Amino acid sequence: MRPIILLLLFCCAVCVSAVTHSLQYFYIGSSEVPSLPEFVVVGMVDDVQMIHYNSNTRRAVPKQDWMSNVTEDDPQYWDTESRGFSNAEQVFRNNTEIAKHRFNQTGGIHVVQLMYGCEWDDVFVRGYHQYGYDGEDFITFDVNTETWITPAPQAVMTKNKWDRDADWNTKRRKYLTQDCVDWLKKYVNYGQKSLKRTVLPSVSLLQKTPSSPVICHATGFYPHRAEMFWRKDGVELHEGVEKGEIFPNNDGTFQMSVYLDLGSVRPEDWMRYDCVFQLSGVNEDVITKLGKAVIKTNEGKSEGNSLAMIIPMIVATLVLAVIAVIGFIVYKKRTALPGWSRVMIIYVVIEAFVVLFAVTGLIMSRSGWQTVGIWGNEDPKRMVLRCKQCTLFTVKVTDAQ
Repeated sequence: MRPIILLLLFCCAVCVSAVTHSLQYFYIGSSEVPSLPEFVVVGMVDDVQMIHYNSNTRRAVPKQDWMSNVTEDDPQYWDTESRGFSNAEQVFRNNTEIAKHRFNQTGGIHVVQLMYGCEWDDVFVRGYHQYGYDGEDFITFDVNTETWITPAPQAVMTKNKWDRDADWNTKRRKYLTQDCVDWLKKYVNYGQKSLKRTVLPSVSLLQKTPSSPVICHATGFYPHRAEMFWRKDGVELHEGVEKGEIFPNNDGTFQMSVYLDLGSVRPEDWMRYDCVFQLSGVNEDVITKLGKAVIKTNEGKSEGNSLAMIIPMIVATLVLAVIAVIGFIVYKKRTALPGWSRVMIIYVVIEAFVVLFAVTGLIMSRSGWQTVGIWGNEDPKRMVLRCKQCTLFTVKVTDAQ
């Protein structure tokens, strides 16, 4: 019995201490979306954007200073990436047009999405690769069975063709579970000073009106692996509490909020409540006691300070507004799946400041790329492209009809 207990304790210790890293690529091909590039690629390490390409500039560029280290190992890295993304751009342009034909659409705003990548820690590896169309799942690669899964009747023919190419699917699995992880480790090593750092947030309590929920808002923390919750008498609350999502700031840090409804709480009981922020890799919690004196409001002398503290909230609101507009246009009143919704949110937040000041933007997906063809010519063709994230990978163009 003693060895079993020790083994369980060891396993739990590993689960707690293991830090998960991720490499994700997002490809978007769009048609008739005003002021947006027709094709966009965004690469992210640990949810931090590190590479960017779009059809307007036609050039892959680094988004983090530490990505300049990659040319020490390969001086041609950025030229190679640009050529690979440019080739993928042509495939996506063709795919978008054929997709419209397959869905009996003659025009309008439409988006083809690809997201792929891998997650890795000291114990587990997970790879994923999937396509979407207009915010809906189109076809997904099952890494375990090396087959394709689709909820869309329009993708059944593609599924059948791709399932028959066992060698191609085996190579894809190898990339997602081995090659992708090798690249992830290399990128984490390049940016370890930045990616492995821990930064605690500034935490504020905000309230619009005396009857509004109290918002516990944390901003400026890193990494994004964080939890925040309200407690009463030291016990986590669930009733009357609403958690917001984690959003990136424009400086590479993150922000999040959690709301507490105090409508039925007596003022003399406020001292029993506190807001707790927990950051991965940091043992000490950030605890903020609830009290009228520390709440920033829109009333009286606190208004100036309140506005200063709510600036991140305003930015988040603007971002959500942009998301709503793009979501309405792209999804055309459809209910988007959670994965694709998060893709859109991540992209718009990252580019929000560019959109606000430059009237340009793009639409983003979650994950990377190995195979970029869903539809195309009648006869299957392979285009071997050189991609540093993927080593050598294949873009397969197949008939969609």
